[in-house]
Amino acid sequence: MQTLGSYGSIVAALVVGVTCLGAGMFVSWIFRPDRPSTVKLEPYECGEPPVGPALVRFRTYFYLFAIVFVIFDVEAVFLLPWAVAFRGFGLFGFAEMLVFVGILLLGLAYAWRKGVLKWQ
Repeated sequence: MQTLGSYGSIVAALVVGVTCLGAGMFVSWIFRPDRPSTVKLEPYECGEPPVGPALVRFRTYFYLFAIVFVIFDVEAVFLLPWAVAFRGFGLFGFAEMLVFVGILLLGLAYAWRKGVLKWQ
């Protein structure tokens, strides 16, 4: 029963938050001006009329390059705390990090072989 009581404050905070959010949205819906015009309904792009189609195909190359960057950026985030506490881990911690870096190097070799890292 004590566990259920500790969740009561969380539920109460959620109810208060959702109520405040709903009340704010309702009040803004009541008092907002609603005067649509043809100018307001036109698409807006930096103050200029849009040129060309809205749907442009992007090469997946840029997406893959970004994903590889994020993966190795996250690797750096994991390496820093490990390097700070290296002495406390011993040989097992060192072996685990070698496995981690080895898997990432395999991923890098795969991306390199597929040509993802060539900037065109």
